[in-house]
Amino acid sequence: MEFMLYIHIMNVVIIGTGNVATVLGRKIKAAGHTILQVISRNIDHAYALADLLGAGSNNYFSAVRQDADIYIIAVSDDAIPEVAAQLLIDNGIVVHTAGAVSKKVLEKSAHSFGVLYPLQSLSAQKEDIPQIPLLIDGNTDETIIQIEKFALTLSGQVQYADDEMRQKLHVGAVIVNNFTNYLYTLTDEFCKKENINFKLLLPLLTETVQRLQYDEPALLQTGPAKRGDTITIQKQLSILKTYPVLHQLYQEFSRYIIDYYKKYNKEGIV
Repeated sequence: MEFMLYIHIMNVVIIGTGNVATVLGRKIKAAGHTILQVISRNIDHAYALADLLGAGSNNYFSAVRQDADIYIIAVSDDAIPEVAAQLLIDNGIVVHTAGAVSKKVLEKSAHSFGVLYPLQSLSAQKEDIPQIPLLIDGNTDETIIQIEKFALTLSGQVQYADDEMRQKLHVGAVIVNNFTNYLYTLTDEFCKKENINFKLLLPLLTETVQRLQYDEPALLQTGPAKRGDTITIQKQLSILKTYPVLHQLYQEFSRYIIDYYKKYNKEGIV
């Protein structure tokens, strides 16, 4: 599905006060939209974010304004059904911001509903807002068009993604971001215990990520497992013998990498 760029200013209600609600709220305000309300069960949180965004606040769904163009549910995935059940909108579009939740959870909340999923790790405390690809969906073509108009005022990367596509991208996001960050966490603990500086590894991480913009990941693989260097692998496993989780992960990753590149080389790809 192809989209055209529109300039369309909307009245917005934000439901939620966490990282996604805060960062999207700042983007929405900066884009010139009017944020009418911030809704949260915690009135103090609602007031604080509303004050930041120049909006009204409330902690009762019965007080949600009915004159907004778009209602953004930015809460945890497991809280979306509960919020959706309490939200009854006569006009306007209701969207949630989750990657792994179907748009159908909103079908009783409004006649027009969909998804505005930011494919990014967002932090309310970070002053600089990173680039945020937005994946959108809606229950009708007209709803998708309206969500797209809004999304394009917030991001230069807007793409249609139905429930299946969005969930697959969410899986990819978990693997490349959450799983790798766990490896960073284990490595940081290893570095601290071994009195070495974890931050010396950051330029290496940055360089790899930058190269991914131009090359396929398979072409960027380096290291002893890629080379089939079993001597170095055994030396490094010896260093990790008192770190059972890292030891096991190192063994498993090395085995998979060795097997992968044996097949890769056999097929004449590299």
